[in-house]
Amino acid sequence: MVDLNMVDWARAQFALTAMYHWVFVPLTLGLSCLCAFYETIYIRTGKEEWKNIAKFWMTLFGINFAIGVATGIIMEFEFGTNWSNYSWMVGDIFGAPLAVEGIVAFFIEATFFAVMFFGWDRVSKKFHLFSTWMVAVGSNLSALWILVANGWMQYPTGMAFNPDTARFEMQNFWDVLFSPVAMAKFTHTTSTSFIVASLFVIAVSSWYLLKGRHVEMAKKSIMVATIFGVLSTVLAGWTGDTSAYGNALTQPMKLAAYEGLYNGQTKAGLVVFGIPNTDKKAGDSQESFHFAIKMPGLLGLVATRKSNGFVPGINDLVFGNSKQGIVGVKEKMEKGKAAIASLAEYKAAWKAGDSQTAGISLAKFNTNKKFLGYGYLENPEQSVPPVGTVFYSFHIMIILAVFFLLIFILFLVAAFRGTIAGKRWLLSLGVSSFFLAMIASQAGWIVAEVGRQPWAIQGILPVNVATTNISAGNVKATFFMFLIALTILLIAEIKIMLKQIHIGPEGL
Repeated sequence: MVDLNMVDWARAQFALTAMYHWVFVPLTLGLSCLCAFYETIYIRTGKEEWKNIAKFWMTLFGINFAIGVATGIIMEFEFGTNWSNYSWMVGDIFGAPLAVEGIVAFFIEATFFAVMFFGWDRVSKKFHLFSTWMVAVGSNLSALWILVANGWMQYPTGMAFNPDTARFEMQNFWDVLFSPVAMAKFTHTTSTSFIVASLFVIAVSSWYLLKGRHVEMAKKSIMVATIFGVLSTVLAGWTGDTSAYGNALTQPMKLAAYEGLYNGQTKAGLVVFGIPNTDKKAGDSQESFHFAIKMPGLLGLVATRKSNGFVPGINDLVFGNSKQGIVGVKEKMEKGKAAIASLAEYKAAWKAGDSQTAGISLAKFNTNKKFLGYGYLENPEQSVPPVGTVFYSFHIMIILAVFFLLIFILFLVAAFRGTIAGKRWLLSLGVSSFFLAMIASQAGWIVAEVGRQPWAIQGILPVNVATTNISAGNVKATFFMFLIALTILLIAEIKIMLKQIHIGPEGL
């Protein structure tokens, strides 16, 4: 019997550590690239001021990197402590990209990290620049392998189920690596991280300009960060569209949830702003929204790449739609339970030495095995994620992304005109924009992970089957331990960052 209280606490604990960890990751990915850009300008121009700029942002990068690593380690331990069934069933696949991340990407970071920080005037300028770029490459390669693992959870491919061991085993590493979902997640996650880092540089530099300190350094930092930010925002828009299209193909329930779409439509409209009815359930007669503004036909174009394409809603996916060839969750559950029963019969027959019955049972299992995970659901409605949470997170992310593009353009125009120091309203907006960027970044992960519920592995492993058989009390205790530890780390990061920002580049 699954302890649902334990499942909820395990999910809460992993969400806690993931969200704390994600405070640090975007800055690591983006600042590493910005540091490389600043140093590249220094090498090309030979001007010491660019060297000082590069060293200053490297210092802040180093502080963030060190604390980010500490939070990431905790997450990996949780797979063994709270999610041992998950680790057993899919560890053969999930562990491979994480192993590559540790062996290759993290090795690159560790090798060149020391040179980047302590190699000034000890190695040649070109080798130091090469080391800085390798840290940036290594940081983003780390993200690649982690996101390949996460992308596989969203869209399991390149694997097969072994009925003898009850484990999913890798069949094609390249299918896992080059999964379109994994690639879309990597490009979208890194591009949005570049936005966060660009806004961090703008926020700190804006504060300097408001205080009248390090004026030239702040102006130059803003110029590079705004150009990087504009390009990253455009890239994020394109990769976000690719991700939405991928969701339509592989996770249609997630797409329906973040658009609040209950009844499938052709030429479906994209919600620009709305207040969803959070009391609505699949199959009832309540209205989906209290209020909504939509762009006609745009959701259909995004999801199907056709102006008249059909986008399935939550009701279609839960109860089925024979006209559109959509199999409902109830039918999938029946096939899943048949797969579970056939698997049990196969194992019992094999153990008893009855090869004929084992063969028949295995054939029955193979007929329904792709629905195996659905056999563990208790009712069809359980397949629907929390629509309100996913909807608001998605639209907060989109609205803020448009706002960030406007901020970058305003800063870029002011920087080129040389009027940025006098625009105090814009500088104040720049300081606050970084905190909005962190909200948008966290909202994106809520869409990705909460929108996937109730699945640990989409369609094949529900979260209530993936957990460890331990008491809720144990998980609850470690939840609060991690909450205290991670909060201390976050406070330490903020204090150290603020102290270094207050000191400024002349203290290096």
